[in-house]
Amino acid sequence: MFNRVTQGSLDCVRPLRGLTSLRKPLVRLLRAPLAMSPRAERLLLSVPLLALLLAVALPHVRWTAVRVAHAQTQHAARNTHVARTTPATRILRVCADPNNLPFSNARGEGFENRLAELVAGELGARLEYTWWAQRRGFVRNTLKARACDLIPGVPTSVEMVLPTRPYYRSTYVFVRRADAPFHVTSFDDPVLRRLKVGVQLVGDDGADTPPAHALGRRGVVRNVVGYTLYGDYAKPNPPARIVEAVARREVDVAVVWGPLAGYFARRQRAPLALTPVQPQVDVPFLPFVFDIAMGVRRGDTTFRDEVNAVLRRRKSTVDSILKAYGVPRV
Repeated sequence: MFNRVTQGSLDCVRPLRGLTSLRKPLVRLLRAPLAMSPRAERLLLSVPLLALLLAVALPHVRWTAVRVAHAQTQHAARNTHVARTTPATRILRVCADPNNLPFSNARGEGFENRLAELVAGELGARLEYTWWAQRRGFVRNTLKARACDLIPGVPTSVEMVLPTRPYYRSTYVFVRRADAPFHVTSFDDPVLRRLKVGVQLVGDDGADTPPAHALGRRGVVRNVVGYTLYGDYAKPNPPARIVEAVARREVDVAVVWGPLAGYFARRQRAPLALTPVQPQVDVPFLPFVFDIAMGVRRGDTTFRDEVNAVLRRRKSTVDSILKAYGVPRV
């Protein structure tokens, strides 16, 4: 997998001397031979959340996929355009994480839950979920195993699925307390060298996300605090810890994927401020802005086109859902 990018990736790792305990497992990770396309190699350090989790080699988390069908009465209540007197015969099977707000959870409270309900209603289908934690093997054990047909929240650059048209574009953001005596807009801002900076790391191996690499390239290392993206899965919404850390003054500023930051910033007692990071694409190729779509099985163009038609037709509704959840869009 990393034959063409190992050296460049390791060059990004070497400056992270302040995270010594994480460097050795990350070096082993980057040298691990995995089968992915050359383009997927280039995207490894580029994609947020689901795509990053799909690409990084991590210990497999065993989960039992559980399909949960939403009651038709609840479905009709949220999608009034579906005739209540006509039961749906079609089934829309969606892959989702049961503990990953603001995106999805088993109680249907995430914005991707809401979007899945919208698509199901427009297709006249009954919505069912295949629950699976977003870890290595997510696509293989769900979409590719034909346990479901649709994955919301996939960057359009991911090759493992056939993406729909993007329904939003978001960015990583700097998160700080609104009463902080500083303002950060760029990874090149000198103030980052004297602040305690929070970044997210992926899994038990401590692999670095794009913000950690961008800071490491600039020598901002010893004042960096890592928060695992997985967190304690026994607790609700593990990725929220980094935003909570800013509110509690554990760190001065954090670099967080926008939808995650926007949702949890609103739920802190202390007002927080969000600022899109700059540059949008760091050198040599490390983007921080991503177009997000839904993913279907490769080759399933007919179904992809159906979902595209829904996303176009109900764009105003989609935008309203994203706004309600505080998703920053660029």
